[in-house]
Amino acid sequence: MTISLDDPKKFLPLVGQAHQVAMNMLRPISRTYDRAEHEYPKELDMLAAMIDGLSDSGASEGAGAAGVRRDEKDDDRTVKNGANLASVMSIAEMCWGDVGLLLSMPRQGLGNSAIASVANDEQLKRLEGVWAGMAITEPGTGSDSANITTTAVLDGDEYVINGEKIYVTSGDRADHIVVWATLDRDLGRAAIKSFVVAKGTPGMRVDRLEHKLGIRASDTATIIFENCRVPKDNLLGSAEIDPKAGFAGAMATFDNTRPLVAAMAIGCARASLDLTRELLADAGVEVDYDRPAVVQSAAAAKFLQMEADWEGAYLLTLQAAWMADNREPNSLEASMAKAKAGRVGSDITLSCVELAGSIGYSEIELLEKWSRDSKILDIFEGTQQIQQLIVARRVLGLSSTELK
Repeated sequence: MTISLDDPKKFLPLVGQAHQVAMNMLRPISRTYDRAEHEYPKELDMLAAMIDGLSDSGASEGAGAAGVRRDEKDDDRTVKNGANLASVMSIAEMCWGDVGLLLSMPRQGLGNSAIASVANDEQLKRLEGVWAGMAITEPGTGSDSANITTTAVLDGDEYVINGEKIYVTSGDRADHIVVWATLDRDLGRAAIKSFVVAKGTPGMRVDRLEHKLGIRASDTATIIFENCRVPKDNLLGSAEIDPKAGFAGAMATFDNTRPLVAAMAIGCARASLDLTRELLADAGVEVDYDRPAVVQSAAAAKFLQMEADWEGAYLLTLQAAWMADNREPNSLEASMAKAKAGRVGSDITLSCVELAGSIGYSEIELLEKWSRDSKILDIFEGTQQIQQLIVARRVLGLSSTELK
């Protein structure tokens, strides 16, 4: 199969709608909720209702969280541009408006992507319409999700969950949390499963909300689980511990969420580039695409280099999503997209602050905010270093025990 570098025509209306929402609904309240950390953006309720309406009418493929279904094969082998590609394109446009507000959207949580990727058909139907945060990270586990210490012990028809999760996006606002826990620590990665826990379940409590450098509109919580009992049917996918499958459930989730985070970085970086181009033009600096960078001003040459980096990240992200739509293994490409977009997103937004000088560093414009927001996109869903490690393992054909 080949991939076209042109944006699919059928998604152009969706992308256009997302851009209008970003410009007219998110940008105007961006600074307000950056300053009012932990205050819920009520304006998002209307926006979520609009997206639900588009999804219900079939007018917006990709309006909701998509998933990477490893167990599905299509009889029709024609090339597909589907929900995953639509999602990354629309998310990039929304994050051109505001990353924190996009992360605060009801029913669009990272946990929804986990459900879409791992849940069985009955669970997909039962959990349709929930707003799910995702709880993976723990104190002391670092970037290796395989070191999870939160436990889930089967007791009759329920699992009893004990542990602490930190940096849970939408952990206070979401009505459900997807919790990663181990069924048996002695069995390693294969025993790690995900569980859907409804908010208000006894034994589950939000311990605190974090104060953060960026994405302040999005709540980030620490959640404690103390003898929290959940129905055994809330274990996503299969309860079987298969050493051969390894970390397949978690990786299927990451194969989906990492391109989404890459798209967030792409959108935020694009916003910085667009505004910086305008500011440079106002200052009399012309960026000429028909002349080599070496014969242009230093500012113009830097801008051209940033746009080239951005283009590489954008195309890698489209490729990872496109492969998911076509049921092709995309773990390598998902990590490549996340690594590239996360790094260049931070580089671009900070460089734009530098090029804009005092305007970039002040709150006159949103450049300084975008530089703060973009940093987390190089960290969560797997840090830059972890992505490079995964890419190296895939390229060299080495296991996690062979290359650490």
